[in-house]
Amino acid sequence: MLKTNLYKWSVIAASCFLSTACFDNETNSAAQSTMAEKTAQADEAQAGTEIMYDFEGNSIPASIKFGNAEGELIQSNGVTQGNKALKVKFNSANKPYSSISFEPETPWDWSQYDSFNIAFDIANEGEVSVFMKLGVTDIDGSNYTRSVVVPVGKSKTYYSKMAGHDVGSPDSDLGDSVELNLSSGLRSNPPTWSSEDVQFVWMWGNKNLNLKGIKKINFTLEHNLRNKEIIIDNIRIRPNPKLNPDYLVGIVDKFGQSSKQEFEEKVHSEAELIEVKNKELARLNDGEMLDGRSRFSGWEDGPKFEATGYFRTQKIGDKWSLIDPEGYIFFTSGIANVRMSNTTTVTGYDFAKDTIKQRSADDVTPEDSEGLNTPPAEAIPTRHVVSETRKNMFQWLPDYTDPLAGNYGYRREVHSGPIEHGEVFSFYMANLERKYGETTPYSYVNNWGKVTLDRMRSWGFTSFGNWVDPIFYDNKKMPYFANGWIIGDFKTVSSGNDFWSPLPDVFDPKFAERADVTLKVVADEVKGSPWCVGVFVDNEKSWGRPGRPESELGIVIHTLNRDGADVPTKNMFTQTLKKQYGDIKKLNQAWDLSLSSWDAFQKGGFDTAPSNKNRIADYENLLYLYAKQYFKVVDGALAKYLPNHLYMGVRFAGWGMPAPVVKAASEYVDVLSINLYKEGLIPSTWKFLEKLDMPAVIGEYHFGTTSSGFFHPGLIAAADQKDRARMYKEYMHSIIDNDYFIGAHWFQYIDSPITGRAYDGENYNIGFVSVTDVPYNAMVDAAREVNGTLYERRFKALLDKKE
Repeated sequence: MLKTNLYKWSVIAASCFLSTACFDNETNSAAQSTMAEKTAQADEAQAGTEIMYDFEGNSIPASIKFGNAEGELIQSNGVTQGNKALKVKFNSANKPYSSISFEPETPWDWSQYDSFNIAFDIANEGEVSVFMKLGVTDIDGSNYTRSVVVPVGKSKTYYSKMAGHDVGSPDSDLGDSVELNLSSGLRSNPPTWSSEDVQFVWMWGNKNLNLKGIKKINFTLEHNLRNKEIIIDNIRIRPNPKLNPDYLVGIVDKFGQSSKQEFEEKVHSEAELIEVKNKELARLNDGEMLDGRSRFSGWEDGPKFEATGYFRTQKIGDKWSLIDPEGYIFFTSGIANVRMSNTTTVTGYDFAKDTIKQRSADDVTPEDSEGLNTPPAEAIPTRHVVSETRKNMFQWLPDYTDPLAGNYGYRREVHSGPIEHGEVFSFYMANLERKYGETTPYSYVNNWGKVTLDRMRSWGFTSFGNWVDPIFYDNKKMPYFANGWIIGDFKTVSSGNDFWSPLPDVFDPKFAERADVTLKVVADEVKGSPWCVGVFVDNEKSWGRPGRPESELGIVIHTLNRDGADVPTKNMFTQTLKKQYGDIKKLNQAWDLSLSSWDAFQKGGFDTAPSNKNRIADYENLLYLYAKQYFKVVDGALAKYLPNHLYMGVRFAGWGMPAPVVKAASEYVDVLSINLYKEGLIPSTWKFLEKLDMPAVIGEYHFGTTSSGFFHPGLIAAADQKDRARMYKEYMHSIIDNDYFIGAHWFQYIDSPITGRAYDGENYNIGFVSVTDVPYNAMVDAAREVNGTLYERRFKALLDKKE
């Protein structure tokens, strides 16, 4: 199956490396090498290239498998380099998954290569872009996932690195340590050489696979609303060209934008920034709302129901809905994270630790949700470089004597990235200061607040989403959702895959104490306002990953192995099973154990794998009881302090919704909340809502693109801003058309910093506005279109009945 065709690939490689079109303008001007040097590069690029599939045979190789897809060998007709190519039709409409996979009988052994990538020639003659995830799995079961979006159009080469560059120095931070890991502080790095080829974007997984055996490569489409197709050809592995040592240098201009790429909304001067601001303010017209809206953005032209003075839920015919305080039907269409807490990026500097105030156990808000935390004056003289790589990314950072230095901050906690703590800077806040000036410290925040509120109303949104800045809590123009985090020094348990943090031991009395403290703080902020729809508490907790008992029931599996004398949840497990089975011998028989007593069970240290159906059934019940206690505690605190406001749930991650936990949540929350990063809502995967018969809301979703200078588009990618707007409309329509969903919130208002947000390096183009606070025109147009018809679309039957 693996074959070499060096002549063919020397021609293709040379055509790229000898063409100045393969380089961007800046690289062109900086790399005027001789023809001999370019020829040497071409020779280096083709040497050792191995073709895995060129599709020149008469049949599709047996090692290629399809899932909800079909393949056909076609004449290339110049679409790709060869005579033939493979056309793949993904029957992906309303399917959870469609795929094509390459699974050789004998795994590929690429261990002899030190620095190489896997490349594919892909064309798209379909109607819309194709967003795909690339999976590569080795013989140890490790895998990595990367992604790419293939726009409609001619063939391009798409590549994914399998091994990084050998830079000749194990101490260099420009080699593997940055290139194939997260030490740059970016979720995905810019290309390390210049060409017209497109680099796959890193998503998750093990970046350094066992190259002695690669057993599977696959492309997957997930939760699509349409059928898609691609033409694929010339799958090969090839050497990486010589690394550009400056690939991370000077990538950000003084406005926090890409210094390497032009795009429609890019700002080039402060004068241009002011000009764009003035034109937009005139267009907003002080935030004039769309027609047909009630005071609370409900459906004024629709039927009216009981008014309670606060938001509530109601089922109208077959459709769940929110009802606003005046009794009008309400659908929550909004933007989440309308705040500046996540606009900072790590600069590469730090200060002496004893000059920085450390966090307190009494804090109720994670640092990433707080403000700048400006370094104190006594810290400034101790400022020093801790990451040259980070420092060198910026063409400009202000001195501490500069008027814009007030936009520096400090992070004492970094989830993932180049440093554990250090200085941060907000280009977004600096740009606001440039736009509006500053009469008193951070006075520009008031200008930002008014313009933001005007935008929401003008763009047709009916509410803010989660994590809105508390300055909007008393705006009396736009409904909002409050948020709380239960953090503290209570004991914890583990699912075995605690992405953000371990889970609370909900049977520890301190958990209930901290829940009480948190909800009282939220209540003090909300002040009983009828403009607050409800409260989200916590976010994307690692409850477990459905699919396999080992991942879904991890909380139980790992907690059972602990000593119940120290772990309250384990003690609950012991008491529950003791009551259920009575005699330890009956548990031994059911679970295939040989424990001597319940004391031995309580102590832990035995095999807890979900190895038979009795264990699995009991584990599911224990997980349900654990989750039930969590929701019971939170619901009790919310009812105590905010009795008139809806409990909006825990914002399940789409990857973390075990059925027992969802069942427990449904018994306490008013609305199930889910963060769902897919192309749309596939009805078949949400059938469980019919059984629960309760409303749900999407807490987060987004689409991004690299066409505006970003190195990572986001969790779901579009080809460009217009394509991004199309995907937004299709996603929202799938929500509006579902009987059980009462809204959806886009994440987020502002693009991530191009160099990654300080907490975890997310560097996504996911904002409705850029780092210069300039709205993306295509997204604004799409929002006004969707929001302008959402009530009529969702409740057309009521309109027909009224007529």
